[in-house]
Amino acid sequence: MLILGLNAYHGDSAACLVSNGEVVAAAEEERFRRIKHWAGFPELAIRYCLREAKVTMADLDVVAINSDPRANFLKKSAYALLDRPDPRLIINRLQNQSKRKSIEDEIARGFAEPFRGRVLRVEHHLAHIASAFLVSPFEEACVASIDGFGDFSSAAWGVGRADAITVEGRVFFPYSLGVFYQALTQFIGFPHYGDEYKVMGLAPYGTPAYLPQMRNIVKLKNDGGFELDTRYFRHHREKIDYAWDGGSPHVGTLYAPAMQELLGPARQKDEPLEQRHRDLARSIQAMYEEAFFHLLGALHDRHKLDSLTLAGGCAMNSVANGKVMRQSPFKRLYVQSAAGDAGGAIGAAIYAWHECAPQAAPSAGAVPARVLAGDASVKRPVMEHAYLGPSADATEIAALLDGRRKQIEEGGCLVKQIDDEAHLCGVTAEAISRGDVVGWFQGRMEWGPRALGNRSIVGDPRRADMKDILNLKIKRRESFRPFAPSVLKEHVAEWFEENGDVPFMMQVYQIREKKRGQIPAVTHVDGSGRLQTVYRETNPRYWLLIEKFRELSGVPMVLNTSFNENEPVVCLPEEALDCFLRTKMDMLVLGNHLVQRKR
Repeated sequence: MLILGLNAYHGDSAACLVSNGEVVAAAEEERFRRIKHWAGFPELAIRYCLREAKVTMADLDVVAINSDPRANFLKKSAYALLDRPDPRLIINRLQNQSKRKSIEDEIARGFAEPFRGRVLRVEHHLAHIASAFLVSPFEEACVASIDGFGDFSSAAWGVGRADAITVEGRVFFPYSLGVFYQALTQFIGFPHYGDEYKVMGLAPYGTPAYLPQMRNIVKLKNDGGFELDTRYFRHHREKIDYAWDGGSPHVGTLYAPAMQELLGPARQKDEPLEQRHRDLARSIQAMYEEAFFHLLGALHDRHKLDSLTLAGGCAMNSVANGKVMRQSPFKRLYVQSAAGDAGGAIGAAIYAWHECAPQAAPSAGAVPARVLAGDASVKRPVMEHAYLGPSADATEIAALLDGRRKQIEEGGCLVKQIDDEAHLCGVTAEAISRGDVVGWFQGRMEWGPRALGNRSIVGDPRRADMKDILNLKIKRRESFRPFAPSVLKEHVAEWFEENGDVPFMMQVYQIREKKRGQIPAVTHVDGSGRLQTVYRETNPRYWLLIEKFRELSGVPMVLNTSFNENEPVVCLPEEALDCFLRTKMDMLVLGNHLVQRKR
């Protein structure tokens, strides 16, 4: 059975393909359109998935989408009747629902081959929960989805056992932790869609001085849920400017004038950052964590399970995720690499697989040898890596470099081919150890927003000036944002206070105090690092690169940041080469080829 999963008409539009219960391809549309968080119908991502699986639309059994306009209909109707929001808001919501109903028309317009299967619409938060639990290494777990809004709710929680998910609680419109965080992100001067990670990076520079005011905004409920004081928001009554169709997503101002009465004047994006803004960032994060752990505590009290899976846009809050084992009773955590809305494509497809083919077993060999800590009884495929995107073979790379040889030489660069993998990794590790910034393009592109060793820029974590070097040569991003370490799994416990499985860079852990001075480039101001645990089994070449660096330096990690320059992460080898040539990167490792600037 072949199932195409979609996140469409929303930020981070994406597609994935599931074959007999196994995810064989997945990618976000932004990587092909070259527009961050691209929103709309993910036609190019669909074409990639079909091409990767060597099938056509005519071969598909099901197209599953992570939204069901019929979900929570009574709640929607009651809200419209009792709260009487701006009629333009209702019209806008109806228009959005109409788009989501037109998947069949989009397929017919965009693809020559007829689609003869069925379309399955999966409620937004059920798709989120499925995207984590149904690919996790856990036989049973508490499950939670927390985000902005989807199908009129902002959070859902319950329990997963075997292949079944039971949703026991929800938070409905207009209350949302995602909207709380996004509105306050706008308030302190970060206006773009997806800027919430900047608040996480800024928060350690402040104190939670505004936490009492935050508690006026967010109210915790006895069942683990929460409410917002809607006086401070606009989204529930007015039509907010949203742009979700065919380009970069845009969300208008979410906070109301009352927010400035409570917290003081909002920062405009070009105004300097003051200590007040740092304190606000810390207070926003503290309030989110208070509500987050309140929910997790109630969930654990109800089920007494050791394992937890998280999904939804708020599950991208790696700082809170990293505290789960320290500040809640849970002992194991799984967060999928695309926890946000893109991940709903996998959730919808995997949920459809279990709904439509309950009698079928996963394809032979679909369950690899375990590297994630989980339950030995789990029979379904486990998502242990995120390498599900396009790749380039040696012939393509050689042809690219040959065709661009003149441009490469005029750029003052040399090309060298090294087919011995150990030698290739050794040469690269030596370059990193002497302070070079290296573009590393290997294998299949990562699924999700994080570069995980196939579309990465890597550097020496020991250099105190490496952050400044990267920002000068390539990134040009805010000085308060940290860079992340990729760490050999075998050595995590030596360097970090926690020793969990973090293959997708979704948790921030505390670096051991005695080690922080050795790796200043990846140690944040609060002594933390957003680590990625690297396994020999799932990415042997990246593991070998780090091992070669360890042999040279004694440090079993490299600094890892995404291979891009204020654009989506590179997808194709020509994009990697373009990025290398227009920046001041020192070396590009493109498959088995080195492109190196002359010294």
